[in-house]
Amino acid sequence: MKAIALTRYLPIDDPKSLEDVELPTPTPAGRDLLIKVEAISVNPVDTKVRAPKDKVEASPRVLGWDAAGTVAAVGPDVTLFKVGDPVYYAGSITRPGANSEFHLVDERITGHMPASLDFANVAALPLTTITAWEALFDRLGIAPDGSDEGKSILIVGGAGGVGSIAIQLARRLAKLTVVATASRPESADWCRQLGAQHVIDHYQDMPTQLKAIGLPQVDFVLCLNDTDTHFPAMAEAVAPQGKICSIVENAGPLEIGLLKSKSATFVWEFMFTRAMYETPDMIAQHKLLTEVARLVDAGTLRTTVGEVLGPINATNLRRAHAQLEGGRTIGKLVLAGF
Repeated sequence: MKAIALTRYLPIDDPKSLEDVELPTPTPAGRDLLIKVEAISVNPVDTKVRAPKDKVEASPRVLGWDAAGTVAAVGPDVTLFKVGDPVYYAGSITRPGANSEFHLVDERITGHMPASLDFANVAALPLTTITAWEALFDRLGIAPDGSDEGKSILIVGGAGGVGSIAIQLARRLAKLTVVATASRPESADWCRQLGAQHVIDHYQDMPTQLKAIGLPQVDFVLCLNDTDTHFPAMAEAVAPQGKICSIVENAGPLEIGLLKSKSATFVWEFMFTRAMYETPDMIAQHKLLTEVARLVDAGTLRTTVGEVLGPINATNLRRAHAQLEGGRTIGKLVLAGF
């Protein structure tokens, strides 16, 4: 099968950083699905895993944790899917990625695809949707049925992949007042199109900007951009007994004591946790993705594709990595077809 892989961890402008290769087609076992991959999207985790380092892989390593495709074969213990089912998923960071013609994924972290979207538009959704859903509803404890209506959330980094779906979930399902951050006119417009009532600039003084729009403190904060830099501002902005969730690892110690007087909560979200540790509730991601497909088909949620870069090959994938590393991407970058 065709695949895009690496053996050395190189700068993305090096043609050998990601290369077209031929690999054996894997065979499903247990609860695995063998997926014929039709489209993929690219996330910051891909660039972080690929980042230059002194390491050489003995065999080609395939990255990519966002895909949509069709079930080509099933393992003997599969009960949720059958051959021919269109699916979408993010997979597991501990297994080979989906930048290949065929890919193995556990059925418990796979969802039935929305019927109203094509593969390219669906491929934009899995990883970021799981991340946003778990951050809002599992980690921050926001009610997805709207019973927290009237409460407020600050989404730091609203125009990226996770922010693009988090804005929709927070506004349309949870019915929160959504303040998103964006630093350019086009990214601010994107956030408003997705449902943010207010947009502020995370490169400027966020607490002062919040006061200016009449929200000096917010009930929830979701950090999708530079936890180290923004932590003091988030600690100031969060309401007493409020909650902050971040998906961006810190480079240095965080001054967690800033939250003590407010009895505020700080929590991490990492969407690979369930698959990595095979937690007893691992199937929650199957249920989540299936529910999101229903919401997409009902018109409640929309795809977050920013750009389709062309077919799945090393040249286009290097281009996607370079754009993500540039830090100015709006929505998701997608590749479709081999």
